[in-house]
Amino acid sequence: MIELYGTRITSHLLLGTARYPSPAVLAEAVKRSATEIVTVSLRRETAGGRNGGAFFEMIRGLGVRILPNTAGCHGVSEAVLTAKMAREVFRTNWIKLEVIGNHDTLQPDVFALVEAARILADEGFEVFPYTTDDLVVAERLLEAGCKVLMPWCAPIGTAAGPLNLSALRSMRAHFPEIPLIVDAGIGRPSHAATVMELGFDAVLLNTAVAGAGDPAMMAEAFAKAIDAGRQAFAAGMLEPRDMAVPSTPVIGKAVFS
Repeated sequence: MIELYGTRITSHLLLGTARYPSPAVLAEAVKRSATEIVTVSLRRETAGGRNGGAFFEMIRGLGVRILPNTAGCHGVSEAVLTAKMAREVFRTNWIKLEVIGNHDTLQPDVFALVEAARILADEGFEVFPYTTDDLVVAERLLEAGCKVLMPWCAPIGTAAGPLNLSALRSMRAHFPEIPLIVDAGIGRPSHAATVMELGFDAVLLNTAVAGAGDPAMMAEAFAKAIDAGRQAFAAGMLEPRDMAVPSTPVIGKAVFS
């Protein structure tokens, strides 16, 4: 169970809706992932003209909560305007805030991100900021009014997996009460299990599922991996040791004379 802005969510997997082969494949992936939240880019879907409305209606029919995002925005005013439009379209105060600062890495512009987050929070939005694993930036986002953080583990779409486990581990330790959702860079179910074993609350996926040979099967695989990682964290895992430790007791063993 994870609580996001007062809403309790059972699934620890959030699913993106872009780049699927067809709406039917997307719908099946959503179903098999058992996700309760999908992200939708207002800019991407409205760029196709009338097709955007049909796509939005299909998403609404999936019976999941919609988290609109500001994907493709490169400045504060652009992101704020897109967020306001998304609120009108989807009738929700939730917004996944993206303000891209680098065209090659798609790394967020953290200065613009904090400014946009403050503006949106002041206007009643419940902001899910796509950010880096920098602790200072995270502090500023929380001060701006964010109650959820969404750090990357690698650049968007790279499928590289967690590149800096130490930074992710530090973020979890530094913000023990804040919901943390790993967003961007996950490529395999094992990557998702790894970050969940660190104690993160959820994972947001898109490319790794939509780009798979069988997106629906991959969505289910990720759901199982995320649950396994979460359960392992809750159970308490053994830490690595420098020396071997026998699994069979040596006390009381038979002695031959």
